[in-house]
Amino acid sequence: MALAKGRRGGRGFDYWPGFVDALSTMLLVMIFLLSVFMLAQFFLSRDLSGKDVALTKLNRQIEELTSLLALERARGADSQASLSTLQASLELAEREKGRLQGLVDARGANADAAGGAAAAAQQALDAERQLSARAAAQVEILNQQINALRRQLAALEDALNASEQRDRDSQARIADLGSRLNVALAQKVQELARYRSDFFGRLREILGARPGVRVVGDRFVFESEVLFDTGQAGLNPAGRGELDKLASAVNDLEREIPPELPWALRVDGHTDKRPVSGGRFQSNWELSASRAIAVVQYLITKGVSPDRLVAAGFGEFQPLDKGETDDALRRNRRIELKLTDR
Repeated sequence: MALAKGRRGGRGFDYWPGFVDALSTMLLVMIFLLSVFMLAQFFLSRDLSGKDVALTKLNRQIEELTSLLALERARGADSQASLSTLQASLELAEREKGRLQGLVDARGANADAAGGAAAAAQQALDAERQLSARAAAQVEILNQQINALRRQLAALEDALNASEQRDRDSQARIADLGSRLNVALAQKVQELARYRSDFFGRLREILGARPGVRVVGDRFVFESEVLFDTGQAGLNPAGRGELDKLASAVNDLEREIPPELPWALRVDGHTDKRPVSGGRFQSNWELSASRAIAVVQYLITKGVSPDRLVAAGFGEFQPLDKGETDDALRRNRRIELKLTDR
């Protein structure tokens, strides 16, 4: 620790790992927000697609009814023209009747013939009146049909307005849901950050300032030699003692964090870039993964819930130090612990 302080004093405090991890956390949050937004957009698109189909169908029905209404109006105009013609004929017949009646009055000698003509004119007048009555009845039927079509159009307009109002209400609810999700997510992130800070503070107190154990950003790092013998994935006695302290802190944390807050302790195994030679491991991938799994399995035996643990192996591909010295290689052989959300 004194050596690390001396190095920090020589080259300044290294903010870069914390900055990188902060950006990683921000990226995860943005990915989650984008996932929520895409999911909301998916449901909204599906809902609006169904409404667009219904709206298209309603518009098509309105066009058909409008065409039918125009046709019926044309028929009504034709009937009205026929009625006007019949009324004109009726007026002509009535004038003819008057003329004939005048002839009857003027020509008493020809009364029988004039009476026959008057009877014929009356028959023609009655026939015209019947035609007029039928035309009037047809016009009344057409008016009733037009009124029915107008009522249907009014009902369709009401349904269309109601559908548009439902769309607006749905969009407002989706916007409100997104806002509330953003607020809830920010609260969860802040709450988890507070517990993470308390947890690592507690680990510093429990594990002390011993060589091979340090904090890098938001991760607690054990050098592999603290827990494992060279080239091995089985915990040594000293490593079990250190993990006993860690398990106690994790169990306390599990009791303190609310159950609805999704969190996990991620155990990452890392090796240096020297290839594995001999032994039961074929690559640094296998060695790093086996060491992370060994730590997780030991923590489970000490009461840590398995659903709160994640094991991952990274081999030699995420070094802390890209140097070639023994110190650089030793720093890269490590087990990292990180409290994160699931």
